[in-house]
Amino acid sequence: MHRRRKSAGRPQGTGRLAELDLLRFIAAMAVLAFHFFVAFASVWGERPATLFPWLAPVAGLGILGVELFFVISGFVILMTIWGRGLGAFAWSRFVRLYPAYWMSLAAVAVVYGVLAAEPLNPKLSAGEYATNATMFQRLFGVQDASGVYWSLWAELRFYLLISILVIAGVTYGRVLAFMGLWLAAALPVHFLGAHVAFFREEAVLQIVMPGYAGYFIAGMALYLIHRFGSAWLPWLLFAASWVLSVDSALVRVAKRVTAAGAKAMPVTDFGVVFTITLIFAVMAMVALGYLRMPSSPALTALGGTTYPLYLFHSVVAVALIPPLVGTMPAWIIGVIATLVTLVLSYLVYSCAERPLQRLLRPRRSPQSTPMPAVQAEKASVP
Repeated sequence: MHRRRKSAGRPQGTGRLAELDLLRFIAAMAVLAFHFFVAFASVWGERPATLFPWLAPVAGLGILGVELFFVISGFVILMTIWGRGLGAFAWSRFVRLYPAYWMSLAAVAVVYGVLAAEPLNPKLSAGEYATNATMFQRLFGVQDASGVYWSLWAELRFYLLISILVIAGVTYGRVLAFMGLWLAAALPVHFLGAHVAFFREEAVLQIVMPGYAGYFIAGMALYLIHRFGSAWLPWLLFAASWVLSVDSALVRVAKRVTAAGAKAMPVTDFGVVFTITLIFAVMAMVALGYLRMPSSPALTALGGTTYPLYLFHSVVAVALIPPLVGTMPAWIIGVIATLVTLVLSYLVYSCAERPLQRLLRPRRSPQSTPMPAVQAEKASVP
């Protein structure tokens, strides 16, 4: 049986992991590929899978890029909260999430309110846009201004749940108990929901998040392994989370296939199982140190660009692709839209988001030593 690694002073595995920046960027590009080349039929005027039949089977699996984000989030948020108070954690999440989110919301309002674009138009009132500005619009039954905002609601609920740990004080044993209790609730809600009415109650589903709990828990288990070394219980929780996550992904993708049709959404069950397994395997390799990468400005920039890329790519698609359709081959339009998204995302990160975050983050005295967890905050969301 493996024992937890003991060390004097600070445990290992508390610094920034550059490889997570690359993985987050890959996840964001996967989501972009799914939307641009499979999902955005109203943007192209026809099913993208018919325009890109050679790309659609792979791009369709990009729908699972969000699942990779969730595993990374479980890993990094646990790193972030270790040794921090509730106020510091809440403020760090606000600074990380809201500036770029508000910029993207303003862009959405301009595209639909000023440019009068029609594809993917949520048709919201001014009051509903204001509600979206809170990021809690789903709590109030208001539609998301952009389709990509749904994952932020899952992230916010994860933050609220993990705040319980922050209040109690984060320790190895409490984290294991938290993960075990959450998994013990998520498994029956997911697998028995069709047979037990209580498990279908909206409040239960919103709190337990059976469709996404497995990813967050897996990430948390891997962080414990990364920080303290291998032990049987974190690996058991990781394996159980894989079971829950695979079935959750199959259910989510099957709904998209049913809604769009197999030709428009050419993704197989095997492809889903393989992709989720690959995500878990790669993240396990990160936790064990097998994919260690040295930090570099390029990787830091990729990691910083990821969140704006996730938030803005649909806005770019709506504003840019429809006017170009019919003027040039579809693949050239797709390349142009992708490049514009990348450039815009980097500009948002470097010229707006990063300066705002620096302004909003509390100043540290010269004598204070920044917590290693702070270095990892940027890796916790798309």
